[in-house]
Amino acid sequence: MAGFAGPFSVLNRPEVWFPFGMVALVLIAGAIFARGKLTGRKVLAIAVAFFGVVIVVNVIMASRAIGTFPGLEVSNSYVASQSFDKDRAAQEKLGWSVEPAYEDGVLSLVIRDAQGLPARVGDLHALVGRTTMAADDKVPEFAYKGGIFTAPVTLEPGAWLIHLEATATDGTAFRQRLDLFVKG
Repeated sequence: MAGFAGPFSVLNRPEVWFPFGMVALVLIAGAIFARGKLTGRKVLAIAVAFFGVVIVVNVIMASRAIGTFPGLEVSNSYVASQSFDKDRAAQEKLGWSVEPAYEDGVLSLVIRDAQGLPARVGDLHALVGRTTMAADDKVPEFAYKGGIFTAPVTLEPGAWLIHLEATATDGTAFRQRLDLFVKG
């Protein structure tokens, strides 16, 4: 989708255009009122203009929402539900806790066991993305150093979601969704 670039890229978002449309509507209504009596045609024009702006913005927002939402967590929810309780019990038995942090272009994950020590992680994968837009998804490559998993990744300010999948050294799967807010 072509759009504005640089400092004007904010104009690519329809929620920015809505206030401009409403201001234009108020200006048009003011011009209509300034020309004499309020007639049925003028009221109809104001109502049509108002609802026209609202409908256009709703259509744009709905089409953008549908076009950017990945919408699929698992391919077959019934099959995934068959082992859910067993997988959850095994994961809870690990007693792991995860603390995400982002600073200076580095995403850090501190994974601790039930005793507060660095967890014994055999394998680690993560998908970092916005909560509703798959276009910004990133798969960082983590390195383990000093009890912390770190990966260089560029994240814009705002809310991010981390889909973490790890495997303990005994083969137990660990999955967790983590919220991360990047200040900007």
